[in-house]
Amino acid sequence: MHTPILMVIQNCESMCEYMITFLGEEEDVEVRRRQIHLLRDCADICTLTSKFISRHSVFAKYIANLCSYICDTCGKECMKFKDLESQNCAKMCIDCSRECRNFAMVE
Repeated sequence: MHTPILMVIQNCESMCEYMITFLGEEEDVEVRRRQIHLLRDCADICTLTSKFISRHSVFAKYIANLCSYICDTCGKECMKFKDLESQNCAKMCIDCSRECRNFAMVE
């Protein structure tokens, strides 16, 4: 059973979706265009990764590796912004990246 990693991935997906909405309502939305695009990619890959892991797909480790890369990239982008929401999202994305990388490396 992969329940802990699934919870981390699903929480990351939810946070990224929240952030997309949150940032879309902010005045500095133009400055955050890259962040918003990465949040969308991160949310989508998290959704796909949790599905692959849940059904024990033979491709789950490959998708988890890609998810790790995208989450790491998104987390680093979120770290550039000092607001609490972006900092919390960055932490969640980096944590998800680590969990997915660990999952992908297990034999």
